[in-house]
Amino acid sequence: MSNIEQTLSIIKPDAVERNLIEEIKSIFIKKNLKIKENKKIHITKEEAAEFYKVHQTKPFYDDLCAYLSSGPIVVMILEGNNAVLSNREIMGATDPKQAKDNTIRKLYGISIDKNSVHGSDSIENAKKEINFFFKN
Repeated sequence: MSNIEQTLSIIKPDAVERNLIEEIKSIFIKKNLKIKENKKIHITKEEAAEFYKVHQTKPFYDDLCAYLSSGPIVVMILEGNNAVLSNREIMGATDPKQAKDNTIRKLYGISIDKNSVHGSDSIENAKKEINFFFKN
């Protein structure tokens, strides 16, 4: 029985800067996630602060917001079977050094902060995050 879900994926500034957009998109497609919508945008620090509000009590919050707003990003709605979990497996661990081989973060991540991609961590966050960037 299939469980079709949608999740949000962000190609972060470090990966956009290194022209990795098409490579990263092709990994999702090869792993059976459809890119339903995508757009390249540049968000403000205030928008990043709103997006990452769940992390506002954590010590890395300000750096995270500054980083996400530091350059263009590509936001995508990915759709597929168990898309949330599937996307997280494809991305790999937050720290590229600990990510499994052939995951996006192992292949392209520079550091724990500049780890090339973001993905929703739950169905409910996926809905919120998709709505944040793709308000219809």
